[in-house]
Amino acid sequence: MPVAPVDLSLTALKTLPLIEVGDNLSALIDVALAAAEFKLVDGDILVIAQKIISKSEGRYALLDEIEPSAEALQWAAEVDKDPRLVQLILDESKEVVRHRPGVMIVEHRCGYVHANAGIDRSNITDFEGRERVLLLPIDANLSAKQLADYFARQGLKIGIIISDSAGRAWRNGITGFAIGSAAVPALRSAIGASDLFGRPLEVTEMADADELASAASLLMGQGGESVPAVVIRGWDWQASEQDASALIRDKKADLFR
Repeated sequence: MPVAPVDLSLTALKTLPLIEVGDNLSALIDVALAAAEFKLVDGDILVIAQKIISKSEGRYALLDEIEPSAEALQWAAEVDKDPRLVQLILDESKEVVRHRPGVMIVEHRCGYVHANAGIDRSNITDFEGRERVLLLPIDANLSAKQLADYFARQGLKIGIIISDSAGRAWRNGITGFAIGSAAVPALRSAIGASDLFGRPLEVTEMADADELASAASLLMGQGGESVPAVVIRGWDWQASEQDASALIRDKKADLFR
């Protein structure tokens, strides 16, 4: 098991521009690092907000192009939401888990349980006067791997975490969590290790990628802060093929479904 770091630092990259469809994020991150006079070193972890991944990948939907189905119209009446938005939520989801007026909790097609399938209108501009929304990446783990591979080609061992924000079934407020990761382990097992008094740990696992995403979220903010990337330095980790899918609890073991 990795040893807890003595010092952990978080550095916000504040000079990334507003991201447009087709932008080369790798190149823009390099420019932002140079502008900040910050050089990545082996072992750094780059936490990137989902929103700029989705924007660069063109994951927009124009609401005036959406034709709600009968199912979407029925759900829209029940949850008091725009039927076109409900249709997008259904399209991006495997099932509706819970609902109340104003929100649909769904199992996203990528497996994580999320409000409104992670579809967002905040910090999104209209397109030629037409209202649009932003969807989550098609495959956030693949997006993370592509970035990790980019730095690997430069000879750097850099972990990548793609973060989003979500509420929790048993707590108020939202927190950052990982929807994609690469290189850095997402879930760390302590099963078999001993506690302070020598008792073996039987079920303990640490959601490292979620905790790192949440730490970075403190600097990213949730509104107009415009800090979509944070470098975490000092975390002890070993390269892994594991990605953020390891964090998704099997439905049969989910007591909230």
